[in-house]
Amino acid sequence: MFERSIGASIAAALFLSSLAAQAADPPTIRVGVTAGPHAEVLDAVKKVGAERGVNIKVVEFTDYVIPNQALAQGETEANSFQHEPYLKNQIAKTNWKIVKVADTIASPMGFYSRKYKSFADIPPGATLAIQNDPTNGARSLHILHANGIIKLRDPANVVASVADIAENPKRFRFIELDAAQIPRSLPDVDAASINNNYAVQAGLDPVKDTLIKEAADGPWVNIIAVRTEDKDKPWVAQLISVYHSDPVKQFVLNRFKGAYQPVW
Repeated sequence: MFERSIGASIAAALFLSSLAAQAADPPTIRVGVTAGPHAEVLDAVKKVGAERGVNIKVVEFTDYVIPNQALAQGETEANSFQHEPYLKNQIAKTNWKIVKVADTIASPMGFYSRKYKSFADIPPGATLAIQNDPTNGARSLHILHANGIIKLRDPANVVASVADIAENPKRFRFIELDAAQIPRSLPDVDAASINNNYAVQAGLDPVKDTLIKEAADGPWVNIIAVRTEDKDKPWVAQLISVYHSDPVKQFVLNRFKGAYQPVW
């Protein structure tokens, strides 16, 4: 009886240990990304993960809002598509319990034009398209500020809006659009600021085709985010390790040739 009791105790302990391991390490790490470059990078991460025994599933979205919603609701374990100012803005509006756990790639954003080969050629009163979400719209305004085209009241404000423009010498008019729709508007405006993932999807080259662009070392480096309750779980460290591997770095360098830059 005593031996059977010990055996039962051991079996119970092993069962509970197995349950705890499953809770700590999901069999599949579902990672939300936006279609395009972020999805391509995650495909490379998935391949390296498979070689290391880490099962990753890439879940693609077509906009910037749903990936965080899906993560907050437990439909994914992580996401990799956004920079930290955007995440903070989303959290401020929704109170989602999501946190940054690692940096990934920098993607210096820029302005494009079908009509002009230099920003200096754009005439006074021209129309510029920028994103209608606060953080990406602010990025566009910061690019203009850094290049002396406009002046912002507070250059440190990462959610600056058109209302925060202190000086606009060429009286540019701003039209604010959904980030995913801006490439389609390019023929109808004088210039437009386009996020790199959407630029690449539209056949634009973020290295060669931009008139002006932001520095790579700004606050808009992309990140991996998870639910706050999960940030210290073993699978998070595994995911980061796989993403920050040399094969993934080489993939980014070879595939995007400077349009996206690994920061690890």
